[in-house]
Amino acid sequence: MGRKFTYVNSWVTVIVLAIAVNFALARGVNAQKSDSSYIRAMRAKSAKGSYLKNGLHLALPPLKPAATSNTKLNLNRPDDKLLYNVQVYPNPVTDIINVKYSLSRNAYVNVKIMDVLGNDVLTLVSQRVDFGDQSVSYNVSNKLARGFYFVRIVVGNESVNKRISVVL
Repeated sequence: MGRKFTYVNSWVTVIVLAIAVNFALARGVNAQKSDSSYIRAMRAKSAKGSYLKNGLHLALPPLKPAATSNTKLNLNRPDDKLLYNVQVYPNPVTDIINVKYSLSRNAYVNVKIMDVLGNDVLTLVSQRVDFGDQSVSYNVSNKLARGFYFVRIVVGNESVNKRISVVL
């Protein structure tokens, strides 16, 4: 008997609360007086002489029932890799270095050769590149001394470093 009374009592309370909120919103509580839709409704009321035809204080945008879009959205997930399949060859480099990489979408790409201390020695690519497989060939003879270097490819917030050795 006690459970049934509590169940019915809680439903009655919810219904009474819903009716009270409905009346409060219909009269326009103070919180709504700062709302721009309330202000527009009040201006419309004073201009037309009547509140609104349907009695609502909200101005709803017009509906377009047949509006559809065939535009495909490409939402990037955090686990999507922008840069993949990076290859630097031949290693050791004698005169020409080849860098191959793939991009999953168009992006700004920086390909640099750095010395062991991290100083930039050469910039091979610094431009916006289309998606897909990309290849860069560069003649390093007379530009790099014999030794170890790193090729750093930076795309967005991803970077890949490859170690190369130059023998002339």
